[in-house]
Amino acid sequence: MTEVTELTAIEALAPAPSMPALPLPAVSATPAPIAAPAAEAPERGAIQSVDRAVSLLVAIAELGGETTLSALAQRTGLNISTCHHLLATLARRGFVAKTVGRRGYALGARILYLSHACLQVELPQRAQRFVDRIAQATGETVNLVVLQGGGLAPLLERKARHALRVDTGTLDTSGAVHATATGKAILAWLPETETARILAAQGMRQFTAATIAGYPALIEELRLVRRNGFAIDREEFQPGVVCVATAVRDHAGAVIGSIGAWAPTMRASEDHVALMRAEVVAAARELSAELGEPAATTGPATS
Repeated sequence: MTEVTELTAIEALAPAPSMPALPLPAVSATPAPIAAPAAEAPERGAIQSVDRAVSLLVAIAELGGETTLSALAQRTGLNISTCHHLLATLARRGFVAKTVGRRGYALGARILYLSHACLQVELPQRAQRFVDRIAQATGETVNLVVLQGGGLAPLLERKARHALRVDTGTLDTSGAVHATATGKAILAWLPETETARILAAQGMRQFTAATIAGYPALIEELRLVRRNGFAIDREEFQPGVVCVATAVRDHAGAVIGSIGAWAPTMRASEDHVALMRAEVVAAARELSAELGEPAATTGPATS
């Protein structure tokens, strides 16, 4: 660091006859403007444009998920033109989006897609102890599923300890999002337009006599799921099987999957179903909280 010496006084000395006085340099009363910090140079071997694009994404996140072009330029140390061109490329790929009504940028839907993909790797690891806990408390098969491509995809299963049990690993629930408690627990929190799109693509096959096969009836069922905070199916997907499920949420409060407990009807007394419901709801809430879910986004459980 350069050492700065403060002058507290100036003593006027008469110059020697043989040494002409030297003019003092003019001192401006206005301080020089402070330049914006230059963007950090990428590490050796890094691609500068990629490094800068990532810096812009991080800056948008740090500025609350939405900001202006000038604020981004100031934050990253990049000039306005460079920011504009990089943001235009990111917008074409869905990683940023131009805000409506103002000249700004927000994180795009593609970021959420990557976040969900990351969670599908992390989620089973985080959910394992909760799934095990439900299985231990209820004695029944418990699984964790996510919505993938409009269908249900299993991520984790803990089999029941009983000889007579439900083996969810052998059940193809991919096209049964409307007929399973695990599917309804997710559908209930989607926009109705998205629910309609999913059901139009996969159809509403009637698996059993108890399957809800009509769209208006299903929408009413999903309303009850939101009110109660859990979903249930009584032989709607598989004869002789009852399932209770509830949604799992991420740090933004978005539903990213569901946990369900499955029992054969011979053990599905009202008391046992109530136990399954209590364990599933409690575990899903704790897992969601661990994932950073904002408080009070899930509905109340009916006792």
